[in-house]
Amino acid sequence: MELPEFLRSPPRNLFFTGKGGVGKTTTATATALRLAADGRQVLLVSTDPASNLDQVLETELGSVPCPIPNVAGLSALNIDPEEAARSYREKIVGPYRGILPDAALVSMEEQLSGACTLEIAAFDEFARLLADPETVSGYDHIVFDTAPTGHTLRLLELPAAWSDFFNENVGGTSCLGPLSGLQEQRKLYAATRVVLGDAEKTAVIVVSRPEKNALEEAARASAELAALDVGNQQLLINGIFKARDQSDQLAMSLQARGDEALEMIPLGLKRLPRYDLPLRAGRLIGIKNLQRFFTTEHLTPTTPAVGFEPPPGFTDLLKQLTATGNGVIMTMGKGGVGKTTLAVALAVALAEADHKVHLTTTDPAAHIRQTIDRRPAGLRISRIDPKAETQAYRQEVMATAGAGLDEQGRALLEEDLRSPCTEEVAVFRAFAKVIDDGEEGYVVIDTAPTGHTLLLLDAAEAYHREVDRSSGELPHEVKKLLPRLRDPDFTRVLLVSLPEATPVQEALRLRDDLCRAGIEPFGWIVNQALSGHQLTDPVLLGRQAQEAPLIEQILRQSQRCWLSCWQSSPVEALLQKG
Repeated sequence: MELPEFLRSPPRNLFFTGKGGVGKTTTATATALRLAADGRQVLLVSTDPASNLDQVLETELGSVPCPIPNVAGLSALNIDPEEAARSYREKIVGPYRGILPDAALVSMEEQLSGACTLEIAAFDEFARLLADPETVSGYDHIVFDTAPTGHTLRLLELPAAWSDFFNENVGGTSCLGPLSGLQEQRKLYAATRVVLGDAEKTAVIVVSRPEKNALEEAARASAELAALDVGNQQLLINGIFKARDQSDQLAMSLQARGDEALEMIPLGLKRLPRYDLPLRAGRLIGIKNLQRFFTTEHLTPTTPAVGFEPPPGFTDLLKQLTATGNGVIMTMGKGGVGKTTLAVALAVALAEADHKVHLTTTDPAAHIRQTIDRRPAGLRISRIDPKAETQAYRQEVMATAGAGLDEQGRALLEEDLRSPCTEEVAVFRAFAKVIDDGEEGYVVIDTAPTGHTLLLLDAAEAYHREVDRSSGELPHEVKKLLPRLRDPDFTRVLLVSLPEATPVQEALRLRDDLCRAGIEPFGWIVNQALSGHQLTDPVLLGRQAQEAPLIEQILRQSQRCWLSCWQSSPVEALLQKG
């Protein structure tokens, strides 16, 4: 198997981006291992708030480079937004300890506890790895395993956004502290912009699956990257399936769906250098397996599928969800597990049962409208559009908090609202308003992948302070947000997972995080399972053999679990069963 261009002539910085679940972590890790095997010094970095790099490498990672055992030349780390925010606050406040009164220090820490501090602190770590020569002087290559597309595009937009904000801000202050103390960041962000646009130093590998939605999202990401002057892009299509037994109907359907998606590949992707990888049957976890990733080996296990009593399906799930007549239903989980498909199917089924339904998404890379084929009466569809919400929020703050200010005060407030973190506050406000609709009917929310969603939920109190500081009052829907999310009779969180080890482990971590926040998940959906099918194809049999232990593990964790079997047209198939 010929190696891809990004391994034949690798630049210093390699980014792997794409829709959740397409194999970014796998390909990024396999790339880092290959470069290290060639004698390079390599740092593998995850920018995903819900990183599973530890599991893939079978090594516990932290926020500083950790040498990977038995792999010469390879180190890895996870960028932890919370830890980065703590370090950032101490860097700003620390020099004043023992100089300013305690009350002043508390006030500074309060100011730096907002959502924008969380974002900028994580970005600071990323920027230093990309553009600070001293930080990465010991490495030949930095390989970035990024969060799903929308979160990553936000990250890559920040060098320009904060550089422009610094250049245009004349008031001397920001939500990050006095601008006079941020000169180091100003230089760093300018350098980051240069490095991202330098094709000799940086390449972005857009990873996709041979699926319509994944390819369309990859095309959108590619176009937005080009708009950010990131021109050195390559396309990697992961998991291409070719049936080995034409009598296996599911195998033929799976191949046909992939072939059709590749025939209709968006024009913007056709222009990129492309590399294809086959669907594997074996678990791509652990260093030995990943070292064989760019080979022709299929890693097909010989273990036969184990028979077990599968959990109930979609019809039973609908029956339980309609017991109350209103409330919020949220599909949560790792990117690529089918949250959008299930959210759409649930919303359509509820609307066809004569319920008032609002279907929306918090995912920056939303594709609800591409997933839905029919729209019954009573179904309202929306998305939380960050740019539109930001504009509306700025207008609202200027009309309320800015109404009684003089000309200079309004100018300073308007300047503060140009800060990139204003978008985060606006998105939070919109999320709270959506939850409020659950009083009048059903709200079905297709959430962003795990890390992005947890940041949204974890930052609730910080957003409260942010909104309070900006407008002087908390809206009704913001005050009631956390109590509603914690009310199991109002909000039902469905943990969605594929019957694969990494999505199951991430869903378990998500469950624990939600419970710590006082939110008890309603139940699990195991999506796109092969366990309900009679198969003969060796690759699919290999994947099926691994499902039963994982599904049984979920059944031991939750009293409520539903199975959604693999279908060539998932939404329509679910609705027919519903």
